[in-house]
Amino acid sequence: MSYYFIAYIKIYDLEEYEKYLEGYDDIFEKYNGKVIVVDDGPTILEGDWPYTRAVVIRFPSEEELQHWYESPEYQALAKHRLQASQADIIIVKGRE
Repeated sequence: MSYYFIAYIKIYDLEEYEKYLEGYDDIFEKYNGKVIVVDDGPTILEGDWPYTRAVVIRFPSEEELQHWYESPEYQALAKHRLQASQADIIIVKGRE
């Protein structure tokens, strides 16, 4: 069963956030994730949207998602994201 990492991100410092993006692919490839969505201009149907980016990443299992997110390599890189943005992040279980 697939698990999805969903992040709603408000980027404040694009230069610092770029440092996060520069190292992201190298780490991400190790954990069998697949980026499904990166959208800087989603269409809002209801509610408020205080973010600048939406991201959805699919993993084949919750274990692989957690290994990626908790890995020392990702946590070191995530410091750039944390300095440059604010995010609301959830994990949801797919239906397949």
